[in-house]
Formats: sequence, C-alpha cells, structure tokens
Amino acid sequence: MLSHQVSYRVCYADTDQMGYVYYGNYARFYEIARVETLRSIGVSYKVLEDAGIGLPVYENYSKYHAPALYDDLLRIECTLIKMPSARIEFEYKIYNQSEALLHEGKTTLVFMELATKKVVKAPEWLISAILEKRSDA
Repeated sequence: MLSHQVSYRVCYADTDQMGYVYYGNYARFYEIARVETLRSIGVSYKVLEDAGIGLPVYENYSKYHAPALYDDLLRIECTLIKMPSARIEFEYKIYNQSEALLHEGKTTLVFMELATKKVVKAPEWLISAILEKRSDA
C-alpha cells in the first residue's frame, strides 16, 4: 500500500532505569513514523488541522520482541495497511542497527472534524494523494 521509514537514535530520556526504551515511548515512535509517512505524500498534520480535521488514536497495539537500548539506532517502518475511510490504520516494525526486529505495532486513528468533534470520512484530497503515491511505486 504505502510505506515509509525513519531513523531514530535512542537517547537517555527514552530509557528506563535498566537502559531499555520505556514501553510508553513506542507510541511516540509510532507517531514520529506516521507523521513522516503522511508527509512523504505531501500531507502534514498541520495541513489536516488547517482543514479542520484531527486524527485521534482510536486503537493502539504493541508487541515486544526484544528491548531497544540506549544509543540504538532504530529503523521505524510504517505501512498504511488499507485505504482510509472514517478510520486510517498503520502497522509498524522497529529494527535496531543489527536489523533485529525489536517491536511490532498497529494503530487505528479516526478522522474527526475539529469543530464538532464528530467522526467524518477521510478527505478526498488525502485519498488522492495516497493513490497517486501508490501508482508511483
């Protein structure tokens, strides 16, 4: 469908007392990758917000295979798994510098009209941007 990847160096602030990435930070890593995946097709969260659309997380799933550690260089792969409607779903895979799969996840977000806080369908221009990028692949 649509995939993008980003690199991220684990810093001290990301880790717990054992030197492992604190489990709550994986949701932040998802967001970093998701934002850049949308940006790769010319759609930023700022553009969505300016159009009156928010994208709150509806579901978040994580599966831990091995810990990410302080100073690891992570490769975060984000994939849009199906065309959006009122929801948009992404899958994530996080690898370390040795290409070991550390973590898998999935998020479902909903398109929300900011003024009314009601769920709405994905904007047509977003769907067009996804289709255009997909046809380039």
